Amino acid sequence: MSKTLWNALKLSPALLGATILVANSALAAEDSVRSIGQDKTPAATELPASGLSQNQRSPISSNTTDLAQVPITGNGSSSNAQQDSNSTLDQINQYNDQSSGLEQVTSVSQLRDVQPTDWAFQALQSLVERYGCIEGYPDRTYRGNRALTRYEFAAGLNSCLNRIQELIAAAGGGGVTTEDIERLRRLQEEFRAELSTLRGMVDALEARTTRLEAQQFSTTTKLRGDVIFALASVFGDERAGGGELQDNAIFANRVRLNLDTSFTGKDRLRTRLQARNITQFSGSVTGTGMTRLGFDGNDDNDVVLSRLEYTFPLGSKTKVYLEAIGGEYNDNMYTFNPLFETSGQGSISRFGRFNPIYRQAGEGTGVTLEHNFSSKLGLTLGYQVPRNQANNPSDGFGVFDGGYSALAQLSIRPSKAFNVGLTYVHSYYNQQNGVSVSGGTGSSFANSPFGTVATSADHFGLEASFRLSSKFTISGWGGYTKAHREDGGPDADATIINYAVTLGLADFGRKGNVLGFVAGQPPRVTDNDISAREDSDTSYHLEAFYRIKVSDNISITPGAFVILNPEHNDNNDTIYVGTVRTTFSF
Repeated sequence: MSKTLWNALKLSPALLGATILVANSALAAEDSVRSIGQDKTPAATELPASGLSQNQRSPISSNTTDLAQVPITGNGSSSNAQQDSNSTLDQINQYNDQSSGLEQVTSVSQLRDVQPTDWAFQALQSLVERYGCIEGYPDRTYRGNRALTRYEFAAGLNSCLNRIQELIAAAGGGGVTTEDIERLRRLQEEFRAELSTLRGMVDALEARTTRLEAQQFSTTTKLRGDVIFALASVFGDERAGGGELQDNAIFANRVRLNLDTSFTGKDRLRTRLQARNITQFSGSVTGTGMTRLGFDGNDDNDVVLSRLEYTFPLGSKTKVYLEAIGGEYNDNMYTFNPLFETSGQGSISRFGRFNPIYRQAGEGTGVTLEHNFSSKLGLTLGYQVPRNQANNPSDGFGVFDGGYSALAQLSIRPSKAFNVGLTYVHSYYNQQNGVSVSGGTGSSFANSPFGTVATSADHFGLEASFRLSSKFTISGWGGYTKAHREDGGPDADATIINYAVTLGLADFGRKGNVLGFVAGQPPRVTDNDISAREDSDTSYHLEAFYRIKVSDNISITPGAFVILNPEHNDNNDTIYVGTVRTTFSF
């Protein structure tokens, strides 16, 4: 038994055991917190929906208890203060979202879900016509069958009381009967405690709102980010092409902070700061790029500006993406592999995330335009140049004198469950910018079929995704590339193909978890006029991963994939890659 295999056997039980232990502990902790939170929630007194103003109902019911229990000031820890602020922001956003969609009702006939045969019709009609304190939703519904708490009833009562007081003041008491006043008195007595508590909650919310407005980071910018911790290793006897495999396990990370700024509410300026040190499993490590992780990249943890992009609508059906730094087609368009495409939550391999056709020009500078003719048909156009080229005026560089890629994709969506994409890309690589025809996912011949010389290529892709049910999605793609030698030497063409099928099982074992499988062939040169750079055999990519949702912000993904006949050469030993990826998002 080889040293590498022995190390793999020793390491794999520890990795699996640690994953299960951490995941189960975290899940148990989350369930305990949820149980405690439920125990502290007061039981709602369900009453039949009566004539209450809708803007006093839903916004208050779910969060009023927290407002009353959490003090505005105190000596709590910074983490508790942060949680309080987040909770308050959620309450404010919820209130604004729900109350902003309500409309004043001037006649009960405007409510299309209220019929004269309803038992509360007379009460609603009276409240609308006599007091005018009823509001409905924009779709002309009242939703009167919804249960409400005593606090919600008190809020609606308070709204009607205020309206009645206005009527009394305006009419000098005319039109208000003794019976009306007696009913008001009884209601006030019945809900005196709730009204008092409600006033305290509103005061507390206003105080918190004032404090948050004074302390907020920005009125136009939101901070979002994710952090990846990765424990990973490769296993096998030798590197592709011979030599010792660098099979020591690594522990590495990637940090991304996105500053998203909006000036109109519909646009977005994204500024991304990134630090990472995740080694690429290729070259001297494994001898092939087929073994790369889907989230790799190494800047020695230096903080760099990795993305600068401005997105804005152009009319009601068109969206424009302007990328100054770090533009990638896969970030700006649908890749038809929904459960696998993201680096932090999807496939653990680079090849398994999406069709390599979307990797043309790499992380560069350019523009992408997305237009939807209808809900069933869309067109995407894009133009990209490689990084560190657009700002260089030298020969062979710049926006139009160096390497580039031009993309067009037709998206056909017959239904929400079935989508098809037809993609075409024309790319050009010169010696100054390097050559990567297959986006660093296939064999060395597939990435530079004629060596490091100027090369153009026409890429054709067919992608599809079929959601058989809410928990079962099958996707796949096929890619065909015709590469052309462009350095002035002998004419030469090469044909490159790749394909894959993915299977995703959502909510597998627990809500939010995903079990994924990938099977396919990385890019392979099937025909080349330079016969020495033609792949003689076929490599196969087999992958499985299980993403465990620990909480809304934490996931743990153990996974592994195997490359059979690396570099499309059956003389090369099989190479295995395993990882445990932990992703924190905020």
